[in-house]
Amino acid sequence: MSNTIRIALDAMGGDHGPSVVVSGAELALARHPDSTFILFGDQAKIDPLLASHPRLKANSKLVHTDVAVRMDDKPSQALRNGRWKSSMWLAIDAVKKGEADAAVSAGNTGALMAMAKFHLRTMPGIERPAIAAVWPTLKGECIVLDLGASIGADAEHLCDMAVMGSAMARVLFDLDRPTVGLLNIGVEEVKGLEAVREAGRILREQPIPHIDYVGFVEGDDIGRHKADVVVTEGFAGNIALKAAEGTAKQFAEYLRGAIKKSIWSQLGYLLARPAFRMLRDKMDPRKSNGGVFLGLNGVVIKSHGGTDAEGFAAAIDVGYEMVREELLAKIGETVDRHHQDMTAQAAGGAAS
Repeated sequence: MSNTIRIALDAMGGDHGPSVVVSGAELALARHPDSTFILFGDQAKIDPLLASHPRLKANSKLVHTDVAVRMDDKPSQALRNGRWKSSMWLAIDAVKKGEADAAVSAGNTGALMAMAKFHLRTMPGIERPAIAAVWPTLKGECIVLDLGASIGADAEHLCDMAVMGSAMARVLFDLDRPTVGLLNIGVEEVKGLEAVREAGRILREQPIPHIDYVGFVEGDDIGRHKADVVVTEGFAGNIALKAAEGTAKQFAEYLRGAIKKSIWSQLGYLLARPAFRMLRDKMDPRKSNGGVFLGLNGVVIKSHGGTDAEGFAAAIDVGYEMVREELLAKIGETVDRHHQDMTAQAAGGAAS
């Protein structure tokens, strides 16, 4: 692998477009000087921004396109109107052609997933990709997937996500056997949807190398770090993510209101300011911004659409680390081993 990490950016994606993308890339470049960028988007809007960031401009290439996927476009609409020519498609295409090592976009999630799956295809043995993200916990961080790539999942897909998530945890957290749990409405084996119960049976009865399956986990177990990897289907995963983010913002507003209530509370805040600063940093959603599309033949990172420069830089950081740690190859190896083991076990069962 080259010493330089090449990252393609959909400069028109997200609620704020080029202003956040360019500023975020500047922050990421300061953290990773061995990065270079290819920005895809409207040259008239991006050039003036690059002019104010000379270091970034020297380490970037700008490819003009006047087509951008809208945040409210349906995936089919985005594919029909944006294939071959939109900033989102061209960023993914750069990965496909080997011109970039990763693509990052804050654009429409459904459109990004549709384009990435259509163009990059899924790894052998993987039917559907999943969005995985790092989730802050009381003991550090865990990985949660799927956070909204697709709705619904059968037992096989849940097991595939367990394999992919564990490979990501091994890379990011330097663990030999990450603990893996299935998100459910209770920890008892008789509870939950049939697909979840069946996936639990497979993971329990047919052990997978490098996975320490710990059973079902509930929503409040995520923050307690009951597992290094929490697996769920995209509908429940996306709701869990948005609920957690909303709760964090609600708590921050409560705290801000309580501090302003009296002179004594304001004085207490001043005395405890370092502790409040630490709390703010822990709860800052920008720190964990950047979902990885696992299961594709390429690294694609989804940033929150409404994030700021610091948040977009964090998404770039995720792409950088995924490439530097060769996540794609390691996931491929783990998935291949898993499916070989499953085939061998099925053949052994048939023979007996």
